[in-house]
Amino acid sequence: MDIASLLGILLGMAMVIFGILSNKADLLGYVDVPSIIITIGGSVTGVLGSHKVSDFVKGFQSIALVMKEEARDPGSVISNIINLANVARKEGLLALEEASNDIDDPFLKKGIMLVVDGTDPELVRGILETELMCIEDRHKKVIGFWEKWAELGPAWGMIGTLIGLVNMLNNMEDASAIGPAMAVALLTTLYGSLIANWLCTPVANKMKVNNDLEIIVKEVMVEGLLSIQAGENPRVIEEKLKSFLAPAIRDGIGTGGGEE
Repeated sequence: MDIASLLGILLGMAMVIFGILSNKADLLGYVDVPSIIITIGGSVTGVLGSHKVSDFVKGFQSIALVMKEEARDPGSVISNIINLANVARKEGLLALEEASNDIDDPFLKKGIMLVVDGTDPELVRGILETELMCIEDRHKKVIGFWEKWAELGPAWGMIGTLIGLVNMLNNMEDASAIGPAMAVALLTTLYGSLIANWLCTPVANKMKVNNDLEIIVKEVMVEGLLSIQAGENPRVIEEKLKSFLAPAIRDGIGTGGGEE
């Protein structure tokens, strides 16, 4: 589990509750069912109207991906590539097929099989980069779901506030009711802001971070496999792949284990 995302959501709500209780306010006074229906229900229907049903369902389900900690370590991938390069250097490209049995990543395994089958290097690059582009497009669809909800949440909160103000102005006879009515009207704006800034925007940003890391890892795989296919020295491959990483973490990766 990605503890950062879970902590962010929990601590964010804790900050809101603390802010309410620190002023000795009644927590239940911030709960208004019609406001919740207008803000959450309205924004969700707006998101639904902006997507196909299947994409809408996948968007909601994707919240689990944010909480899931997936192994996307570029250093580990580079080490695997160097091991494959050593196998290919000593035993030939055909030996990579057996070596791929221990690899779980379907993208890397697909690339290995293309290399083993003797596919033209440019075609290998084209196939893998096309798949990489499709992966990123799928990720952007899910990210777009949360960005759209973050956009519509405050908008529907304002709609709820305007509805509350209209109702309040239509009943000005009782001056004592104006304050409570205004408070209820403002709750929808609060709910809309919470949707955007407490949930949707952080989720979308975390998905962007995960997407960027996954793309880098897969780009490392592509370059590594093409270098193996070209017969480059494993040490040269290692240095080439390290260029994808920040300088601060390059020294701890690999052993320079290429064999002459």
